[in-house]
Amino acid sequence: VFGLHENADITCAQNDTYTMFATILSLQPRAASGGGKSREELLDESAADILGKTPQPFNLEAVTDAYPTMYEESMNTVLQQECIRYNKLIEQVLKSLADVRKALKGEVVMTSELEEMGTSLFNNQVPEMWAKVAYPSLKPLAGYVDDLLARLAFFRKWIDDGAPKDFWLSGFFFTQAFLTSSLQNYARVNTIAIDQIVFEFQVLDAAPGTLEPPPEGVHVHGLFLEGARFADDQKQIAESEPKVLFSKLPMMWLRPIREADDAPRPHYLCPLYKTSDRRGTLSTTGHSTNFVMYLKLPSEQPQSHWVKRGVAALCQLDD
Repeated sequence: VFGLHENADITCAQNDTYTMFATILSLQPRAASGGGKSREELLDESAADILGKTPQPFNLEAVTDAYPTMYEESMNTVLQQECIRYNKLIEQVLKSLADVRKALKGEVVMTSELEEMGTSLFNNQVPEMWAKVAYPSLKPLAGYVDDLLARLAFFRKWIDDGAPKDFWLSGFFFTQAFLTSSLQNYARVNTIAIDQIVFEFQVLDAAPGTLEPPPEGVHVHGLFLEGARFADDQKQIAESEPKVLFSKLPMMWLRPIREADDAPRPHYLCPLYKTSDRRGTLSTTGHSTNFVMYLKLPSEQPQSHWVKRGVAALCQLDD
């Protein structure tokens, strides 16, 4: 009736199901009955498992020595800021998990915060005390922990081996700072005001890690497309395949150019969000907590067609 894609029915049914199960989960009793392990034993195992996987915080002094703040290389500042933000999260994770285990053994008082955290661990949800200092995410606890470990491994490799050939855009805590830094490097080399520079988006055929760093700008990967797909044969976005709700975007070259040199061509101005929850609030920096930027993706269809499809790019999925 409204011209929506058939996949919209699947998304609607999934949302109804998730809402129903979230309600059922909130109503379940906290006391376990019958045989098997007790709730306290399961909580302790879960906390111990995550504690064993989580690495220690980054050595900020070593990072600053290896990647000092430089006028010529803004990425060093980005790396320092990312390490500071992730350290706050790592410290909160390690401390809260250790406190929960002590509370379960009766070594410390079980406060309301620790009780809520225990409930979150039991329900495979991200604890609120982590979310307060974390990046936006809608993943369940198991997926969240895997995602966090992958992000930390990305920055650890950057620290140990130097700046990567291409960047996992989804791994940044403050994505806008990374993008601004790329524009800033170009502006300083060419002595151009940064507000006169925009990104030109070039979709690449190569896989991550196979190309050398570009002479200007950055290669990025790790993005997903919802409501459409990128057709490799046509080099443009096309209709989603039936029953395929999300598709991967190929690696892209974000190339800084003068805004005056940005040649017009058929495209869809695709919004990029950190999560599928397409809303956010303005932070103190003036940036949205969820919206990142617009991507100019090649398209033969008019803008209105993809707006009706609800097409958007995402840094991460919900699972």
